[in-house]
Amino acid sequence: MTGGLTVDAPSTAAPRDERLAELFRAESARAVRLAYLLTGERDLAEDLAQEAFLRIAGRLRSVYPDAFAAYYRRTLVNLVRSHHRHARVRRRYADRIEADARRARDAVEQASPPDARDDRLWTALTALPSGQREAIVCRYYLDMSEQQTADTLGVRVGTVKSATSRGLQALRSALAREEVS
Repeated sequence: MTGGLTVDAPSTAAPRDERLAELFRAESARAVRLAYLLTGERDLAEDLAQEAFLRIAGRLRSVYPDAFAAYYRRTLVNLVRSHHRHARVRRRYADRIEADARRARDAVEQASPPDARDDRLWTALTALPSGQREAIVCRYYLDMSEQQTADTLGVRVGTVKSATSRGLQALRSALAREEVS
């Protein structure tokens, strides 16, 4: 006793530590090989083998030395399965986030002015009279029917047809002039 506290003699902890070290040396190489064959990743295999050992090291008193190897392998296989299960969930979640981001990016691209490769078309489109530009945007950009376009613009269907036809002809002419230049 020192200062009123009972201190365990170092000899009681030493045999347990030696036993742990001996068991780890005996089984760790096989455990890492098993984990590597199940995961295909060396670093992950080493991490999982160590994790499995740490999980059973705390329960070592309840594990018989003869059963240690089997218990170690079973714990390791369970950890590998758990890793794969969590990885699948992470991939699905990442795929969902990526799909959402792609949809948002596509929506922004559709709503924003065209990029540099569409500058010629954008310039020609903005040069059209407003009625033709509106008809073309509604019909082809927003994929509206002639009736929907007419309702949106507050004009007759015949007006939509003629404005679209004249606008497309004007666009073709403007783009053809630019190609010749």
